Amino acid sequence: MVDRPFRRPSTTSDDPGSRMSTSHRATRLDPRAPLVLDTRELGRRAGSMRRVQRTVPAPDGWGLELVRVPAGTPVTLDFRLESVLDGVLVSGSVRAEVDAECGRCLEPVRTAVDVDIQELFAYDAGQQDDDVAAMEGDFIDIEPVVRDAVVLGLPLNPVCSEDCPGLCAGCGGSLRDLPDDHHHDEIDPRWAALAAIEPALDDNGGDTSVASPETAALAAVEPETGS
Repeated sequence: MVDRPFRRPSTTSDDPGSRMSTSHRATRLDPRAPLVLDTRELGRRAGSMRRVQRTVPAPDGWGLELVRVPAGTPVTLDFRLESVLDGVLVSGSVRAEVDAECGRCLEPVRTAVDVDIQELFAYDAGQQDDDVAAMEGDFIDIEPVVRDAVVLGLPLNPVCSEDCPGLCAGCGGSLRDLPDDHHHDEIDPRWAALAAIEPALDDNGGDTSVASPETAALAAVEPETGS
């Protein structure tokens, strides 16, 4: 059990400060914000529980390079708030719609992400570890916890289908839309410098003794191998 600091009773009944408990002190959170939870109905008696279900618009910035939760799209929250000795335990599930680009063909993909969360929010931040989130008065800012859980749950390499063939490395076209015999004649980069020799010889006298870059290269190194 957490020891509560001793508070001297006030002898002035009309002092506004004497009637203000720590649970009702001023807070920076907006109680009307969709991702702020109000625990006043829950109370602080250990064992008290309350269920919160709501659909809220997704804030901006929930995403990665190829996949994101579009701002304003519905995010479904299903939470259970449980009062414990040191704070309020929030557990439950989050579901959000996801827009992505296929990691193989770059076509748009629409999917969804479902994640579970469980986080303790302490009544008094000063008596908890730095890793434990704290309440602000009777309110809980759940947005950072939901955001982190959703972003970590996003697929790192989304695909439009498991058998997506991707893009052609030569022209960038979708292999799904190209014929089966689609290919590109590529010159070995080791012979690329010699590729211009053959047309130059044709233009300067019709000498076609060098039939290909490979033949020209072999002709150039033949004396060395013979010696």
